Amino acid sequence: MEKQEIFDKIKTALIEEFEMDEAKLTPEARLYEDLELDSIDAVDLIVKLKSFLPRNIDPEVFKTVRTLQDVVDAIYNLIQNSESK
Repeated sequence: MEKQEIFDKIKTALIEEFEMDEAKLTPEARLYEDLELDSIDAVDLIVKLKSFLPRNIDPEVFKTVRTLQDVVDAIYNLIQNSESK
């Protein structure tokens, strides 16, 4: 799965589940400041994304994400690491 496809899935989840304005959903958008997600929203987002993830996400990985691009990169790395095993 390519990064653009991951970004599109995250974007769709944010629009459908959190009723976010599509114009705000850029790779540089900060999760907490720009998108006003709180920690519970972040967990809900992860649950929504689990359907296309190869395995569970290590919560430690997501403690460092700040932008949508960070989320894309973390998921991409998770998928790549799972495929190489």
